[in-house]
Amino acid sequence: MTSLVIDARHSGPPGSGNGGWTSGLVAGAVGTVDGLIEITLRKPPPLDTGLEVTATADGWALTDPDGALIASAARRADDIPAVPPVSRTEALAASGRYAGHTDHPFPTCFVCGPLRPDGLRIFPGRLPDGRTAATFVVPPDVSPTVVWAALDCPGGWAVIDRDQAFVLGRYAVAVDGLPESDDECVVVGQPVRREGRKALVRSSLYAPDGALLARAEATWIAVAA
Repeated sequence: MTSLVIDARHSGPPGSGNGGWTSGLVAGAVGTVDGLIEITLRKPPPLDTGLEVTATADGWALTDPDGALIASAARRADDIPAVPPVSRTEALAASGRYAGHTDHPFPTCFVCGPLRPDGLRIFPGRLPDGRTAATFVVPPDVSPTVVWAALDCPGGWAVIDRDQAFVLGRYAVAVDGLPESDDECVVVGQPVRREGRKALVRSSLYAPDGALLARAEATWIAVAA
């Protein structure tokens, strides 16, 4: 059994943990396992609350103090394809078109919230081909969990629009290498398919020299109106 806490700074929707950050914490808690881990979020992750990660018959469970299932984790067999990169110039231009600057379902999100000067400040705007792109200045406390968080919202914004909010439902990340602190990286997102309320997306993180650092695949769930 492993304990973890999602501190209030790492929020997504108000009052709950950012999905990418939470998933990265859970993956880190079971990180002795070889291969990819996929996290499924079952309930909004509570903030500043002691949570427990325990082994189950088919993976791991994250539970709150009352025993409620917050998330589950399992091995993932399939690899994650990379989203093709774009240049820093293209990423900066896309960030200038970030819809969340003026219309954001969760403007205090730790990753992409414009009202979070202490957040990661990743503002993924649309490219002409439907992908998203943004630059990402790596914080001093870089870690695999930071990478999981950084790849979260760029994928989501490939499907989020002003008429439909989405939240992260399932998430897997392959970290090939950590970025360097203070580097200006490029992160790209890509819609893959939409089935009803579920949208499959991918995202990738690239170093300033163009090296691929990490790849993610996620299922986002449309929030009922």
